[in-house]
Amino acid sequence: MLADEADRGALLVTGGSRGIGAAISRLAAAHGYAVIVNFVSDERAAGALVEDIRSRGGRAAAVRADVARESDVLSLFEQVDRLFGPLSALVNNAGITGGFSRVDAVTAGMLERLWAVNVTGTILCAREAVRRLSLKHGGRGGAIVNVSSRAAELGSPGEWVHYAASKGAVNTFTIGLASEVAGEGIRVNAVAPGLIETDIHAAAGDPGRLSRLASRIPMGRAGTAEEVGEAVIWLLSCAASYVTGSILTVSGGR
Repeated sequence: MLADEADRGALLVTGGSRGIGAAISRLAAAHGYAVIVNFVSDERAAGALVEDIRSRGGRAAAVRADVARESDVLSLFEQVDRLFGPLSALVNNAGITGGFSRVDAVTAGMLERLWAVNVTGTILCAREAVRRLSLKHGGRGGAIVNVSSRAAELGSPGEWVHYAASKGAVNTFTIGLASEVAGEGIRVNAVAPGLIETDIHAAAGDPGRLSRLASRIPMGRAGTAEEVGEAVIWLLSCAASYVTGSILTVSGGR
């Protein structure tokens, strides 16, 4: 933990075991949060991350839950309550791409799972966070950060328009929820990463995507998960106390 950081309470990071979620979890722990690392399948990665955070003097625990399932979401938040006390903040990071596909090749099954994780999961987790954070419900206020994507604005034609559409829904939800709970002590924002060095590209079937598209980035390189994490930590912090309903682009100018 950083010497100048006080206890900031409990932070839940969904999909927090790898990539951007793992970077957010490490940074948050260093800034004084007790971090709940949510994962759905990679127990080994989640466990290793928690051990790494603890070895650095931070507080962390891993909890398995599929955010697309309401029963799992309810159980997840109940475990957060038991592990580290009242929730202070939520980072809705869990998401999937649905794989590379033109729109004329997508299937209903692909879309159902994509929407369930990226949109329904985000809304359900935000719902449970609001029930705990809102002054209206007896909470102490707090912050929610949703992880969106530059794809929501660029559309990602020929690759994953379906994924871009789901992240467009996340942006709209962010703006609407921010207005809804602004008077209840909750700030709601989103980060929209561009091309970031994680395994999401290989997992979607195109491991060479970053090098192929790097020339389109004004800064000339892909970003890192840590750079996205720093933006999230800023949005969670009191330094962003007058920021809500914003979509912060982290994309090297693209």
